[in-house]
Amino acid sequence: MKMEEELEAYYGLPKEVKFCKKCVISNQRPNSEVEFRHNIKTKKSTILFDDEGVCDACRLNEKKEREIDWKKREKELWKVCDEYRRDDGKYDCISPGSGGKDSVKASWLLKYKYHMHPLTVTWAPHLYTTYGWNNFINWLHKGGFDNILFTPNGQVHRLLTRLAYKNLLHPFQPFILGQKNIGVKFALKYDVPLVFYGENESEYGNPIQDTVTPLRSAKYHAGKDYMDMYLGGTQVKELITKYGLSMNDLLPYLPIDPDEVEKAKIQVHYMGYYEKWDPQETFYFAVEKTGFQPNDQRTEGTYSKYNSIDDKTDPFHYWTTLIKFGIGRATYDASQEIRNKKITREEGVALVKKFDQEFPKRYFKEFLDYLGMDEKEFFETADRFRSPHLWKKVDGVWKLRHTVYNEENGD
Repeated sequence: MKMEEELEAYYGLPKEVKFCKKCVISNQRPNSEVEFRHNIKTKKSTILFDDEGVCDACRLNEKKEREIDWKKREKELWKVCDEYRRDDGKYDCISPGSGGKDSVKASWLLKYKYHMHPLTVTWAPHLYTTYGWNNFINWLHKGGFDNILFTPNGQVHRLLTRLAYKNLLHPFQPFILGQKNIGVKFALKYDVPLVFYGENESEYGNPIQDTVTPLRSAKYHAGKDYMDMYLGGTQVKELITKYGLSMNDLLPYLPIDPDEVEKAKIQVHYMGYYEKWDPQETFYFAVEKTGFQPNDQRTEGTYSKYNSIDDKTDPFHYWTTLIKFGIGRATYDASQEIRNKKITREEGVALVKKFDQEFPKRYFKEFLDYLGMDEKEFFETADRFRSPHLWKKVDGVWKLRHTVYNEENGD
């Protein structure tokens, strides 16, 4: 049997597994830039831990509590809005979202507190849940927002999702590409140079230095040389020659020409830079303003009911992060609630132990039908992505080598 230090680590992950001393996240978590670019096989970029064993996301929360002058940040936001606000009947900002808690808060504040005229834009989920659809409608009707719902070609979306699962074990890749790019694309289309997202990805583990500015570079969404790009782990030229797709089919997923972005002088801002962002408080805000409905039962793989509930494929996205990185949905939820002082670390460890490795059964048949797979292919594919430094097989059952609850027990 190989010694621990000899075990191969996939995706450029650190071979030594460590857990944050304040929350329950591990150093195996890739930052969102890597997940967005989907270059995890060649680029090493995971959440950073300091010399005291504390992750960047926890340090950011400490900074939010102790160092940031939120009244000053509010004045900065007023200044931005005053610069871009229009009164000629045209939209003055784009607010991407789904009608989830974060997009409700961002768009509501823009319209009713800062007196902006946002156009909300939505990239449709793979498979709407009932409460996801109801929250989307309530966002528009009770919140009072104009919206463009973009639903990509269903046949193309299914194919790319299947390929993303088979090649990357990342069934959410096509959705993320659309969701991340749609704001800037509609900003160009409607000549609106200002885009607002909700919270910065640094709230969950991107480098803390990303929070020193409210801006995300619009070039983050830009690129050329489309034929050499990859979607679903497959080169665009192969999608055209082998799978019979056209550039028109793929256009919704591809980035924007950087020259267009530069010429339009589009600014992309995070509301979480200006407003103190707390997921649970944001949930209460959305309930009050638009009647946001949480799940009517606990979300599989975790203990919460209000995070990422729009899409029936959501649970499988989180299950695949468990397979690739040893980090399941309860770990993500517990970590952010520990940081925001909703639960203690001890409670978080217990919740991870109870829920993190739960398989999402509720929508499994629908998800298999969507992928065009049977169970055998589904699980055989997943097992290929288990990194040896994270997983071992004991009596025919896959087990994690390292867990936060075993670490707590000194095991």
